[in-house]
Amino acid sequence: MLDNYFKLKESGTDVRTELLAGLTTFLTMAYIIFVNPSILGDAGMPKEAVFVATCLVAALGSAIMGLYANYPIGMAPGMGLNAYFAYAVVLGMGVAWPAALGAVFLSGCLFILVSVFGLRGMIVNGIPHSLRVAITVGLGMFLALIALKNAGIVVGSEPTLVKAGDLHKPEAVMAIVGFLLIVTLDRLKVRGAILIGIIVVTVLSFFFGGNTFKGIFSAPPSIDPTLFKLDIAGALSVGIINVVLVFFLVELFDATGTLMGVASRAGLLVEGKMARLNKALLADSGAIVAGSVLGTSSTTAYIESAAGVQAGGRTGLTALMVAVLFLACLFIAPLAGVVPAYATAPALLFVACLMLRDLGDIEWGDTTESIPAAITALVIPFTYSIAEGIAFGFITYAALKLLTGRARDVKPVVWVIAGLFIFKIVYIGT
Repeated sequence: MLDNYFKLKESGTDVRTELLAGLTTFLTMAYIIFVNPSILGDAGMPKEAVFVATCLVAALGSAIMGLYANYPIGMAPGMGLNAYFAYAVVLGMGVAWPAALGAVFLSGCLFILVSVFGLRGMIVNGIPHSLRVAITVGLGMFLALIALKNAGIVVGSEPTLVKAGDLHKPEAVMAIVGFLLIVTLDRLKVRGAILIGIIVVTVLSFFFGGNTFKGIFSAPPSIDPTLFKLDIAGALSVGIINVVLVFFLVELFDATGTLMGVASRAGLLVEGKMARLNKALLADSGAIVAGSVLGTSSTTAYIESAAGVQAGGRTGLTALMVAVLFLACLFIAPLAGVVPAYATAPALLFVACLMLRDLGDIEWGDTTESIPAAITALVIPFTYSIAEGIAFGFITYAALKLLTGRARDVKPVVWVIAGLFIFKIVYIGT
């Protein structure tokens, strides 16, 4: 039955290989069950409920990806998007977290529409490659700043804005040890390197950080504090239009890039295209909508799925295994609750560093491409706002092309997005 449904033989794999690949993918992305509640908890969301929502939406999204699209790709709340949700939208803009969930819901609905009507290709192909890379790099720098702050390595300063923290504190030392451990294990190709790093620092926190052990297993906490708490009416207010747009753009690029990258690694591309890309994108956007209802930030396909592909995963059975393992995680809430922020900080910093590797793909010799990209990547962390960085990047790109007589090189979608951001700045403010 499994062979017929997932076409295992046709894909050159078997049940045992697929299940082991699913376990491998799960180990590489399981850190999200610790990191996501920590980040969204900073925004005032109930951590235990977010933990449950994270496990459920990761299981649901991965199951849909496996059963509907038949791809070996795990899904969970996205890194970067959760940071934008918590630190830029809720804490930075003062938007209540239910309204921010409403914005996630709307962006997911928009994602579904562009997927159903086939507009995804037009939008993705219309956005310059340099700006797509810059958004990823800017997200990485934003995550790095948050990680260094959570570790106490970077602190606020009145005269210089930021400065180095007290590196003699146990929290900072343990975070540094955790980061070096994660990078070392990853280099040695140890499965679950990020998860191991988080667990090691958490164990050290009991001895050097004053942390207290509260057990490992328990019945799942209640999800009621976040379930159906999204405020769509609040998200529809004019001041949050740019929030929905940013969620949508980042989700679009992140999902498409990840899906294509993992499919390429698995040898699932036919003439450079994914045969079931639209199904995969619908699975992705459906999970975003479901996540906002359950109570978490945007869900997306995980690049860590490449680890499972490397282990032989080729079909949706791999993703289904990931879903089952995330459901099993519902019963380790006490363990997730004792993970301190400085234990997840090394994971954030490691992911941030990986997001910077695309810098070399920018065409630095063409300043009408490289300058807008640099502006985008720099403004995101320096304004503590992904929305502002993307806005400045699109506006700068359109302006430089126009001023240098290359307006014809700009696709219509760029003019539309730049125009929306200009309208927002002029009539609504930053």
